[in-house]
Amino acid sequence: MDWFSRYVLAWELDFTLEVDFVLEALSRALEIARPEIINSDQGSQYTSNRYIEQVLASQSKISMDGRGRFMDNIFTERLWRTVKYQEVYLHDYESPREARNGISRFLKKYNTYRPHQALRNLTPAEVFYGNYTVNDF
Repeated sequence: MDWFSRYVLAWELDFTLEVDFVLEALSRALEIARPEIINSDQGSQYTSNRYIEQVLASQSKISMDGRGRFMDNIFTERLWRTVKYQEVYLHDYESPREARNGISRFLKKYNTYRPHQALRNLTPAEVFYGNYTVNDF
């Protein structure tokens, strides 16, 4: 997620907490944008050598939340709360594919159709791609 625009660059769903799905999402996100700083929590996926090497290869700096500091990554935490309460908990998915499709539809709406009050009622996509004027902010 781009913190300024709240635009979800990439996401992934997996049954495990292995590093591969995180690397896949990171790779897809880096195809869209190369941030100065990449922030994560301190989960084993984000402290693995493979993750750190991929971040450093992108020439981004690494930032990790402090232990027990959920507020350090509040935008991402709020995003997943929204996804859970407004999509996942409302649907009884019968398969991982169905869950992936439902979440994908939701995040497309989140990015492109749903205005955010914190973004002066612009969508994350409008802000991320610069479809606004300076007077909007």
